[in-house]
Amino acid sequence: MLHGMRPFLLLTVTLIALHAAAAPASAPRCTPQREGEAACLDGKLCECRHDPGGTLTGRRAGMRWNCGALRPACGAAPEAGPAERAPLPVFPAPTPPPDWR
Repeated sequence: MLHGMRPFLLLTVTLIALHAAAAPASAPRCTPQREGEAACLDGKLCECRHDPGGTLTGRRAGMRWNCGALRPACGAAPEAGPAERAPLPVFPAPTPPPDWR
């Protein structure tokens, strides 16, 4: 029985070896020394920060990459500051009462 499985085993070992050789470099580790640093991971600009964890998330407290939905894309232009934004329109427009002088 083992004799008939040799081609299958050889193919499996070859595919695993090719996959391991072609694997991209892993993300840098998020450690306390790197807290506050940013790295481009999967097209997102992720920040290394302390995550308090908790029973709701099911994770223990520790350092993790923050790559949430609100994080910018890598190479994206920074958001405009408050002085560069257009003023917001006022709705409804202020109108004086009819008997106002």
